[in-house]
Amino acid sequence: MAKWNIDLGHSAINFQVKHMMVSKVKGVFDSYTADIEAADLADLTTANISFTIDATSINTRSEDRDNHLKAADFFDTETYPTITFKSTNITKKSADQYALTGDLTIKDVTKPVTFETEFNGKGTNPWGQEVYGFEAETTINREEFGLTWNAALETGGVLVGKDIKVTVELEVNPA
Repeated sequence: MAKWNIDLGHSAINFQVKHMMVSKVKGVFDSYTADIEAADLADLTTANISFTIDATSINTRSEDRDNHLKAADFFDTETYPTITFKSTNITKKSADQYALTGDLTIKDVTKPVTFETEFNGKGTNPWGQEVYGFEAETTINREEFGLTWNAALETGGVLVGKDIKVTVELEVNPA
């Protein structure tokens, strides 16, 4: 098994959630690490993948909102500073499509989630290093992970939707 590094300049962990039932708030986690081992990344089924996300690095382009997300109402980053994911099974669905299943831990709750994952291909960068690209997407119910804060709206509905769409874009290269 070979180790692989994330090219942080060409990778991202993004999320979005409905706001006031009419629009979406989008954000990123600016700081994260990954342990990726695979015999051959062109066949993702050979991989062991784990991520550690610094929950304090949440960035929605609003300092007030980010501070609220870090507080006890949401991530409680003083008590739970990281979010983790560890793969448990990777199934090939087609030539470039995979189901990447693993344990996601937010706060003190661990649940299995499956990322629909696409292998975008491989190439050689200008320095002669082989690189591989992937995109992965899942939707989680935030309330299942203890992120239950909300506010009712006068017009009906709630301030924050339950479903969080998570998208991971990765470019990796040999360690």
